[in-house]
Amino acid sequence: MSIRNGLFSSESVSEGHPDKLADRISDAVLDEFLRHDPSARVACETLLADQCVVVAGEFKTRRPETFRAVRERAVTIVSDVLRDAGYRDSATGIDPERCEIQVRFNGQSADINQGVDREDGVIGAGDQGLMFGYACDDTPELMPAPIVFAHRLVRRQAKLRRNGVLPWLGPDAKSQVTFRYEEGRPLAIEAVVLSTQHDAGIDTGSLRAAVSREIIDAVVPVNLRSGDYRELINPTGRFVTGGPKGDTGLTGRKIIVDTYGGAAPHGGGAFSGKDPSKVDRSAAYMARFLAKQVVARGWSKRALVQLAYAIGVAEPVSFLVEAEGVSRARSAEIVDALRREFDLTPAGIIRSLDLQRPIYYPTAAYGHFGRDDLALPWEGVHQVANARSSNDPATGCSLSGGLARR
Repeated sequence: MSIRNGLFSSESVSEGHPDKLADRISDAVLDEFLRHDPSARVACETLLADQCVVVAGEFKTRRPETFRAVRERAVTIVSDVLRDAGYRDSATGIDPERCEIQVRFNGQSADINQGVDREDGVIGAGDQGLMFGYACDDTPELMPAPIVFAHRLVRRQAKLRRNGVLPWLGPDAKSQVTFRYEEGRPLAIEAVVLSTQHDAGIDTGSLRAAVSREIIDAVVPVNLRSGDYRELINPTGRFVTGGPKGDTGLTGRKIIVDTYGGAAPHGGGAFSGKDPSKVDRSAAYMARFLAKQVVARGWSKRALVQLAYAIGVAEPVSFLVEAEGVSRARSAEIVDALRREFDLTPAGIIRSLDLQRPIYYPTAAYGHFGRDDLALPWEGVHQVANARSSNDPATGCSLSGGLARR
């Protein structure tokens, strides 16, 4: 998708938002399984409502003791995630020590597993589905500008809450950033919305002044603000009740926050709580990786990649690259070149991106893509200089060189 002209907005949420708490708990459980067994099959879902947390899912490991060990640690994992997000007691949103924590772990269905761990040794896709990856030259991260700035705002909010600069901030927060686009380029920020949970003792006027000064001014440069620039800080006024006490949280309800802020399509599945045999997650990471290759190599300013799989089948049933300003024939050349260069089976993706590791908990807040604070393998771009000089579709040269399969 290419944003051409007009206003476009993206949102983000803090690590203490109820839905993000659910994502983080699910990924913390996943990481614990992978520490014990890198080939574990994990599908973990979390629900939070007031002072109750339910962690449930289907799991398969090579050793029964792994299943038991993670199940026994599940209550501690939940409490640790809640504390890490800034929750201290029921007044702040949920009490990590006294909330009810229900653990419902089940074995993975044998019907599903027979399509993944096949008798021929090939790993089949864990489910059918379609996945998208996107990259653009809006920002150095090759991400759309609105989602980048939306993430920066809530990350700044969390930093000032954690370091005590604004000690009255609560863990629950949301941001939204509106950019004006002209001819496909982000020109100026028209509006910033930031809602943050806070202690009861601070008045709305003081809060708005401090948030504008300490959070927004630190993230939004003056030279990016349009003549009609607006800030909406806690537009409803009071926001004391937050976290699961204010709203339920559920794994997988912030998929647009997790990806491209609505600037590109999203496939049918969420990421958190799923091991890399689930192509909902691993193929979405690979699609982002491939889209970044197209943009970073200079083949196009924007690239959208779609992959699709059938359950139990290793090779994708479809692979599409839409590159802005590139003809249909050149797009087909790019697809052929990338397909020669990269193994797009689940096993190939897992191997190339080294995904059977406990790396997922940090991704469950502030987006899975464009992260400059994490060394995420799907964000890497290799041998870009060679690719740009010798593999530009505009020259008609072969695209097969440059990026070696890892």
